[in-house]
Amino acid sequence: MKKIEAIIRKSKFDEVKKALHQIEVNFFSYWDVTGVGNEKQGHVYRGISYSTTDIQRRYLVIVVSDDFLDKTVSTILEIASTGNVGDGKIFVSDVLDAYRIRTKENGHAGIN
Repeated sequence: MKKIEAIIRKSKFDEVKKALHQIEVNFFSYWDVTGVGNEKQGHVYRGISYSTTDIQRRYLVIVVSDDFLDKTVSTILEIASTGNVGDGKIFVSDVLDAYRIRTKENGHAGIN
């Protein structure tokens, strides 16, 4: 099993969520987060300068079986991308085990 942690634009969240459901990734957790990005200069909109150092994003945590990893990451990469600085990041790590508290199932049965 793998844990996918994705930090994406809030404006792309609904599209990503819909696409994940379409590939049968139906359970994940998410939070609103604030991060600090690499871009150092602010943006000017209608004569007002806005700081872009503190960036509002959505943080998704998804645990999938190994055979769903590539499909899940590809979907996030495709849907969350705008081609601009600040599209986000994806991190993948191993999960040793997962347990469903209600039924006490573990492993793949614990996440499906």
